[in-house]
Amino acid sequence: MNDYVAQAARPAQVAPDAPAWMAVFSLAMGVFGLLTAEYLPASLLTPMALDLGVSEALAGQAVTVTAVVALFAGLLVPGLTRGIDRRVVLLGFSLLMIASNLLVAFSSSLAVLLLMRILLGVALGGFWSMAAAVAMRLVPAALLPRALSIIFSGIAVGTVVAVPLGSYLGGLYGWRSAFVAAAAVGGVTLAFQLFTLPPLAPTGSARLRTVLDVLLRPGIAIGMLGCVLVHTGHFALFTYIRPFLESTTGVGTEGLALMLLGFGAANFVGTLLAGWMLVRYPRGTLVLMPVLVGVAALALVLLPASLPGQALLLALWGMAFGGVPVAWSNWVARSVPDQAESAGGMVVASVQSAIAAGAAGGGAMFSLSGISGVFLGAGVLMLLAALLIALRVTVPGNDAVGAPLHL
Repeated sequence: MNDYVAQAARPAQVAPDAPAWMAVFSLAMGVFGLLTAEYLPASLLTPMALDLGVSEALAGQAVTVTAVVALFAGLLVPGLTRGIDRRVVLLGFSLLMIASNLLVAFSSSLAVLLLMRILLGVALGGFWSMAAAVAMRLVPAALLPRALSIIFSGIAVGTVVAVPLGSYLGGLYGWRSAFVAAAAVGGVTLAFQLFTLPPLAPTGSARLRTVLDVLLRPGIAIGMLGCVLVHTGHFALFTYIRPFLESTTGVGTEGLALMLLGFGAANFVGTLLAGWMLVRYPRGTLVLMPVLVGVAALALVLLPASLPGQALLLALWGMAFGGVPVAWSNWVARSVPDQAESAGGMVVASVQSAIAAGAAGGGAMFSLSGISGVFLGAGVLMLLAALLIALRVTVPGNDAVGAPLHL
């Protein structure tokens, strides 16, 4: 992310004289903790469903509920809390994360579990909508890109560690132990934030109306549609990755953990590659990533199943999707440099609605046509999303609709 983002989006009146790096790292820990909690059901779907006496499709709605609540929280929480010190609000999100994980670990039924995931949704949506704006108040403008890269590294680390570790712990000690571990991560995060985050007086500037105004600008709505389609396809696939791998190759718990670890490591590599590619081919990168995920998804279904082959396809998928959050953040920064905070709320709503749609749509497809139908449908959706982006989405100041993609 370039320096122009900081200069265009940053409120000058709150610029600090010196960076608060420990506070920045505490936000990265918050990203890691929230991502871990959000993604855990994807690696624990089978044992959760068995223990709670429901189908895997129903258990997958633990992801849907969180995403739906996060969607509305991302839009509403910043405005509803605009009169409260942002430090207090962020600490409240960490408390909600801890409470949700502990209560999920001791849930006696799917209904109780889903209710507890609502707490996580509030914390998730609220935190994501405010993280970048808070970062702007923790470091000088020239250091903002570095601060954002540190904060968003929590995504990559969480992707590498959270899902395979959750699968491994679930296999050793039961699925509930993974949520207890996630609560412990939340406790460490809360303590770190308590001692490092400075007071952050509210600015009172967040409004839902501004988000709507941004969405109505030329080219923004079609771009956000592309963003939603890409995330919907990915999360339809990712939510049901465990039952797919178990049903096609019969992989065990340890093998599954290793394959998911490979996915996460490739995801981290993809994040780094995206930063290099976006400087040169911003729109081409937006198109290429869903193409690769779609091809990988279709190949997983259509090619003969083997552990090495599926591990390679998972790595391709992970690498391709690793750059998606970076690429769409870059697109928003280029398209709406003067309203970065409101655009952040818009992206949170878009991504979380996509997660909900992907998990719910994947569950419906799973019930109707089995796990292969999920991967076929989501793979085709990714390719259609890439076509839409190629034909209709413009990246201001670099390439335009109809220009060569230069890949």
